[in-house]
Amino acid sequence: MDNNKIQEEDSIDLLEIFEVLRQHVWIIAVSTVAAALIGFIAVRFFATPKYQASSSMIVNARQENVGSITSDQLNSASRLVGTYGVIIRSDAVLQKVIDDLGLDYTCKELAEMVSVAAINDTQVMGITVTSTDPREAYRICAKIAEVAPDIVKEKVDAGSASLVDGAKLEEDPVSPHVTRDVVIMALLGAVLSIGVIIVVHLFDNKINTESDVAKYLNMTVLGVIPFYDKEKK
Repeated sequence: MDNNKIQEEDSIDLLEIFEVLRQHVWIIAVSTVAAALIGFIAVRFFATPKYQASSSMIVNARQENVGSITSDQLNSASRLVGTYGVIIRSDAVLQKVIDDLGLDYTCKELAEMVSVAAINDTQVMGITVTSTDPREAYRICAKIAEVAPDIVKEKVDAGSASLVDGAKLEEDPVSPHVTRDVVIMALLGAVLSIGVIIVVHLFDNKINTESDVAKYLNMTVLGVIPFYDKEKK
């Protein structure tokens, strides 16, 4: 019997919370729209757009004999992708890129703009450059693809790297994503407003309605005195 009573009270509390949210749905709506608007303004007018340019290179393991390529050589080439990635982001490559293009970056700053990763766990590696200027990203990526094979071959006595796809100029920014960021801000606004409404309701220990008297004081309501406004008389 007690368990049924507890479950009934829990159900009533849950329904009560839904009712409170329904009564304050306008606050939730206003908070959602306001958060979305703030997100749009922040992304559209204050966020710095970033652009990317990419190229790809294939890692070739050194062949002792001219002939068919074995699976061991392919596996060796795949493992070398990580090694080649470190070399491409090293000072040996990046300093030459800086000197050839006349860039005002240190090797450390430029390394933060460059990422190298294997494509789908193959022996092909993708080189991506991120910059606030699409043409700069393109120039840096193209120059890395140009100078990296010779330096890699010089530094690693285990194979070579060949260009697969050259860099292309991409004038569409990769970030920020206006639609995605605005939706996220709208959801945050809705969740925050719902949380505040629920917390305020849970900490409200005042008797506001006749149902509160029956619920919290376990007393029967015999009558209700209506509110009387003298000024409206």
